[in-house]
Amino acid sequence: MVDFAKARTTMVDCQIRTVDVTEYDVLDAFSAVPREVFAPDHLKPLAYIDEDILVSAPGATPRYVMEPGPLAKLVQLAEVGPTDRVLDIGSTTGYSAAILSHLAASVVALESDEGLAAAARENLASLGVSNVEVVVGPMEAGLAGKAPFDVILLEGAIEVLPQALIDQIGEGGRIIAVVGANGLAAKATIYTRSGGSVSGRPAFNTSVRTLPGFARPKAFVF
Repeated sequence: MVDFAKARTTMVDCQIRTVDVTEYDVLDAFSAVPREVFAPDHLKPLAYIDEDILVSAPGATPRYVMEPGPLAKLVQLAEVGPTDRVLDIGSTTGYSAAILSHLAASVVALESDEGLAAAARENLASLGVSNVEVVVGPMEAGLAGKAPFDVILLEGAIEVLPQALIDQIGEGGRIIAVVGANGLAAKATIYTRSGGSVSGRPAFNTSVRTLPGFARPKAFVF
């Protein structure tokens, strides 16, 4: 029988603190959210290993709950505040949205897979999370109808950041994305809107799973 509470403490101490995540509110959020709730039944005993968790149905596009270390670093980079409105893109079964719910005023979890979105709603409800709304739709389009957001967090590597998402952050807003083909040698990048313009800067190197829908359009080459 797995002692999930002990495993969660070990995860925070050995997988998150050790990758320079030092913000107490972020550490507290990861300590508070039971990761096993968001894993499929057969993988719950492995919920706290330092790896991604496969959560998509057989035959579907593979989708994962991101491993704790990179996710925690991205959340810390976002500097989510208690009054912020957050768009969590690619939330799969809701783990990242649950983490963000401890930091933000409200979270919209956008997911393209209806089955994963349904699981996210069930999982979040089971924990009594009341400030997260799960929405099904194309992830690359964002949710213009609910914009502007203070933070947009993308749960996977992308090749290109769509203009649609850039347009959905308000003044002072941040987009956190891992930019790089196939998630290899990619850079976690923070884009910030200031004075009406948006600029990006790389923050750290990382390797995470690719988020579908964000590939660079193929171009004809002579």
